[in-house]
Amino acid sequence: MNKKLFPYIAIAYMLVFLFIQVIAELGTLTVESLIQHETLGKIDPIGTIIAAVIFSLVTIALFVWMKWATVSKDFVMTRPWDLLFWSFIAALGVIIPSTFLQEQMPEWPDAIQRYIDETAQQMVGIMNTPGGYAVICLLAPIAEELVFRGAVLRKLLEWKPERRWLMITLSALLFALAHMNPAQLMHPFLIGLLLGWLYERTGSIVPGIIFHWANNTVAYLLIRIYQDPDITITQIFGSQSRVMMAVGFSLLIFLPALYQLNQRMKK
Repeated sequence: MNKKLFPYIAIAYMLVFLFIQVIAELGTLTVESLIQHETLGKIDPIGTIIAAVIFSLVTIALFVWMKWATVSKDFVMTRPWDLLFWSFIAALGVIIPSTFLQEQMPEWPDAIQRYIDETAQQMVGIMNTPGGYAVICLLAPIAEELVFRGAVLRKLLEWKPERRWLMITLSALLFALAHMNPAQLMHPFLIGLLLGWLYERTGSIVPGIIFHWANNTVAYLLIRIYQDPDITITQIFGSQSRVMMAVGFSLLIFLPALYQLNQRMKK
């Protein structure tokens, strides 16, 4: 196959990912509208959970079946438990610094902000519904790593292997855009860079799944505790000085974890 087509194939993978998501959501909304018409009651977020489960399972099955993403047990057979441990630690260490940078972004226009608020409230509903953890913290990391690292980044690296950081950056940008939430562009982009680096160095999506799971689990716990998707880290810690202390402490976790990962991925 002509390598010039590889970047377009990578973008097509992302579009397939989004298409499945939209179809699953539209199907669920149709069923919910019928139920609402019959019951005249408030729609329960369980419908969103069902759509997310269908979306994730169909995505995983399609990308594996079509061999758009390669699934192999070779990496796990090397027993890389120390590498997976440091992937988990790195995820914990990067959350506060990344969120802090995201909160420095300028405010969005009112129309975009309303969409952001609606999306955030929908996410709170999912996380407060039984099954929310499985969708957000288990299925989503597997599906997204399979698509954006196992398929998108793999194809980009096949296109320009000598420009690996440019390819990682492009895949991180696509990953951020695929979240379709302007308020979350910075954090997914930075996380996408780290996930891309893990994949490029190991050739496996497993470290990324662990990293992704830890990141989403922290977000899940914060939402369950505070019940406010708009809460800032300044509100959580109480003052700007405490925020800076938290950022500094997190970097003392994150930077050594990066060093350990870099050392272990040389093997």
